[in-house]
Amino acid sequence: MSAVLIAEQVLNGLQFGIMLFLMAAGLTLIFGVMGLINLAHGSLYMIGAFAAAAVASATGSFFIGLIAALIAAAAAGALVELLVIRRLYDKDHLDQVLATFALILVFSEGTRWLFGSFPLFLDIPAVLSGPISLPGDIKYPLYRMTLIAIGLAVAFGLYLLIARTRIGIQIRAGENDREMIAALGVDISRLYTLVFALGAALAGLAGALVGAIQSVQVGMGEPVLILAFVVIVIGGIGSVKGALVGAILVGLTDTLGGIFLPELFKLFLEPSSATSVGSSLASMSIYILMAAVLIWRPTGLFGARA
Repeated sequence: MSAVLIAEQVLNGLQFGIMLFLMAAGLTLIFGVMGLINLAHGSLYMIGAFAAAAVASATGSFFIGLIAALIAAAAAGALVELLVIRRLYDKDHLDQVLATFALILVFSEGTRWLFGSFPLFLDIPAVLSGPISLPGDIKYPLYRMTLIAIGLAVAFGLYLLIARTRIGIQIRAGENDREMIAALGVDISRLYTLVFALGAALAGLAGALVGAIQSVQVGMGEPVLILAFVVIVIGGIGSVKGALVGAILVGLTDTLGGIFLPELFKLFLEPSSATSVGSSLASMSIYILMAAVLIWRPTGLFGARA
């Protein structure tokens, strides 16, 4: 296998991981600050993708669609927090799971009612189409490289928000002792709405960006949500840095496993058996990675030790 092909697959894994980070960052913020298990986070990803596809189709501008995705997902997140989630903070996790699972059904059927059951398609903008030349005679799609850059920029922006701003101090304090910051005069309800809307906007951004390389369809957020939960377990609940590291590990493991494991098994199995066994093991690889991390560090890579 050539070095160019290996480099391309590494970049594919990095791009996949960065998109997972956008999902997982919002999810880990919501769980870390609010203690809420939000199964409907994948639906916010779907809302972002559908908003981007619909607005881009109506206006002819991918970038206006991207802005629409951020606004629609953030607005949907804030509305859900105000109407539903706010009533779940004092409930146990089973109630949270049941309520947010019901939201998945509501969002899926509502989206199907608005847009129909057929997939929508979001075109890559002309300015980002085509390949880009990288060192080592590597040709890589410019759009995918842009996704990596956007994801890293968002990660840096989140770091600045959480580490260097007043609202970031409140978010970090809310993770540790929400009663104390409420007693100090912080409007905890407004903080929760802001965090939920921020997490929703990140999910919507991920959905819009991925929608240009995949079809936009009802239910597209649920498979990504499962991977996002794996990411935050690996990285550590409540840690944005952990979400970034965990997402990159999951992205690389999933992508490279799917390419290299079948090739590895071809060394001692016939090609058809090697492909079958290698593909099956590749689909399990991220869960094996999660189990290995939890055995070594039960709270995740960057989770606070108990």
